[in-house]
Amino acid sequence: MSDPIRTRLLILGAGPAGYTAAIYAARAGLDPLLVAGLQPGGQLTITTDVENYPGFADPIQGPWLMEQMAKQVEHCGARIQQDVVTAVDLSARPFRATGDSGQIYLAESLVIATGAQARWLGVPGEKQLSGFGVSACATCDGFFYRGKRVAVIGGGNTAVEEALYLSNLAAHVTLIHRRDSFRAERIMQQRLMARPNIAILWDSVVQEMLPAEGGRIATLRALALRNLKTGAVSELAVDGAFVAIGHDPATALFRGQLAMDAEGYIETVPGTPRTSVPGVFAAGDVQDKVYRQAVTAAGTGCMAALEAEKFLMNAETESATDSPAIAAK
Repeated sequence: MSDPIRTRLLILGAGPAGYTAAIYAARAGLDPLLVAGLQPGGQLTITTDVENYPGFADPIQGPWLMEQMAKQVEHCGARIQQDVVTAVDLSARPFRATGDSGQIYLAESLVIATGAQARWLGVPGEKQLSGFGVSACATCDGFFYRGKRVAVIGGGNTAVEEALYLSNLAAHVTLIHRRDSFRAERIMQQRLMARPNIAILWDSVVQEMLPAEGGRIATLRALALRNLKTGAVSELAVDGAFVAIGHDPATALFRGQLAMDAEGYIETVPGTPRTSVPGVFAAGDVQDKVYRQAVTAAGTGCMAALEAEKFLMNAETESATDSPAIAAK
């Protein structure tokens, strides 16, 4: 087994948050090490056209954007390690992380940027049509459905918020919910009911996402639905479908070691990326269940790197102060 790799700053995750943290930390001379994880590039690697990331006049491809970020990280002097961390110990510094490869990482500070994953329905056609009519983010992709007919699947706050947002863009929104009442907050429900271009299908589930035939690229044309009370099967013609049944933050590694909320998101000091363990910082979707955008993730990655720099500087100053004085000759 190889010797442990030691670093002043270890960054877990290779999405916009992790890459940005690595860029800022490298420029600050922290010599950071970024462990890329299971899906380098994060959720943007399964996103096609990106129009809302600043700096690009024309739409860009999500995978291309993440490739550019990775190159920028290396250009700034940060190291990228292709490994998946399977265990961490945050009980003392240096923090200890173990990779799937068996490699041990020892770090004086840590940035957690492991992201979150949208929950999917798991029905036929969903995966194949992702990015081609099927999405899990109205803020990201709603623009492409101006004046069109879309569906939102879900019944909680996320689904209602997505439907309200899309109603300002799409000609018509159908909200599909498996129950006969919403779990969303009452004020959100009232706003939903007041929108004339939103219809609700109660007691219904999506059985399949159906592609248009004959095109060079398969795109969504309709949803196959089943009513749970009557058993009736029908098709709903739509141009886009937004799955809004929640997200799962990738924080299982840190349970019992960091303060988290009931949904598993890492709790941070308001307005900062600081966690309940000094020297450990959280950035991106592991601590943000409200915005979940690439640009906000990048912003918190920057904040985490700056906080890590400050933490290390203070820790090293205290260490030097506590060291025995060298006797004068």
